[in-house]
Amino acid sequence: MENSVLSPVAVQTINLTRHFGDKVAVDQLNLAVAEGEFFGFLGPNGAGKSTTINMLVGLLRPTAGTALIHGVDIWEQPLQAKQQIGVLPEGLNLYERLTAREFIRFAGTMYGLPADLVEERTTELLQLMDLEDDADKLIVDYSTGMRKKTALGAAIIHSPRILFLDEPFEGIDAISGRAIRSVLRQLRTRGTTIFFSSHILEVVERLCTRVAVINDGRLVAEGSMTELREKAHAGADATLEDLFIRAVGASVEETGGLSWLQES
Repeated sequence: MENSVLSPVAVQTINLTRHFGDKVAVDQLNLAVAEGEFFGFLGPNGAGKSTTINMLVGLLRPTAGTALIHGVDIWEQPLQAKQQIGVLPEGLNLYERLTAREFIRFAGTMYGLPADLVEERTTELLQLMDLEDDADKLIVDYSTGMRKKTALGAAIIHSPRILFLDEPFEGIDAISGRAIRSVLRQLRTRGTTIFFSSHILEVVERLCTRVAVINDGRLVAEGSMTELREKAHAGADATLEDLFIRAVGASVEETGGLSWLQES
């Protein structure tokens, strides 16, 4: 993880809030992600990460507050905002009776790309994702890794300015993981802003320029690794896992464990 020079704001939340009945899932969240950043968005299970992402990409309406994509309110001007983003959600709801080629082609067409450009980019994406040999098989027969690579191809075919990723490495093998990381690095090189949520903290630490940690829907830490270490008064060898546990106030002490596994 490295420090980044701040650029114009690509993603911003202003007092973003979401209630589910009496439960406050996201509580007046304020974030600002600079253009071109690889931004890690972390939190324990149930902290509000996916809820926040769903509000940012126009899938879940906020109870209060504002979600901006390059200054455009995604709920006031949804078409203008959504043209600028790509989304790889945690729950992959793909059209399983399509092939990978058909699905990626369909995404490009829906984004309004010319037919010849759709074909060119679809072919290139299938090659890049190592899906060429299975490109004409139905998605219903795909592994989790193949599904995620297909969904990522569909999410980036229109060259989005911002890419939202919710647990892109969950349940995939090392080969698929390497292919996805390679694509993400290429996107970052060309200036794409990446908003990345994952529980795999080693990957976040390796890829991200800055991270934010939320707990119970509230921001509890934000910054580069250097800044997080300084704020936590931690040494230079403190890992992101160490800093994350401190930020959310979790105990790292071992529990009593299972009674039948205790030494006699």
